[in-house]
Amino acid sequence: MLKGLNAKDANANSSTNSNPLSFNLSQNYPNPFNPRTIINYELRIRNFVVLKVYDIAGRDVATLVNDIMPAGEHAVEFNAADLSSGVYFYSLYVDGKQMAVKRMVLVK
Repeated sequence: MLKGLNAKDANANSSTNSNPLSFNLSQNYPNPFNPRTIINYELRIRNFVVLKVYDIAGRDVATLVNDIMPAGEHAVEFNAADLSSGVYFYSLYVDGKQMAVKRMVLVK
């Protein structure tokens, strides 16, 4: 259901040098948000990462990360200024495998 490649708004990729013990996708904050939110994820080793945002119908609305990322903690800012209020989902893919999905709410 959650497939496709369509880049929209992505900003502020940052990372630190710590090496987490596993893959982790954190809940975005703030949530609900308007129009910007931060999504954090952790990688235990260097991997090819895709972080996507989907609408409630499963349509791809943004690709926030699509790159090889080093191990450690990462933060991405998502700007939903061009989207309507509603429920959205974001999904972390590591080396082509879906690792986690989280729900977020945009309130305008």
